[in-house]
Amino acid sequence: MTTGDQAPGGQPPLSYEQARDQLTEVVRKLEGGGLTLEESLELWERGERLAAICSDWLEGARARLAAASPDPPAGTPAQAPF
Repeated sequence: MTTGDQAPGGQPPLSYEQARDQLTEVVRKLEGGGLTLEESLELWERGERLAAICSDWLEGARARLAAASPDPPAGTPAQAPF
């Protein structure tokens, strides 16, 4: 995610930490039960969007680390940073 990205509805984008914390809360509510089917579906969909935001942030971090890392010596297999 980049600074200029907008969340749906023109809201400022969530940070990784904000999205992760909200996703944790969604999971807690879903696991707690006692929700209607409609409420569960809405939470699930929200969780999917939050998981995608987290994934975008992590992919961006991996790309930045890869760009900042020096090339491995010739003959050395490349290893993922994580």
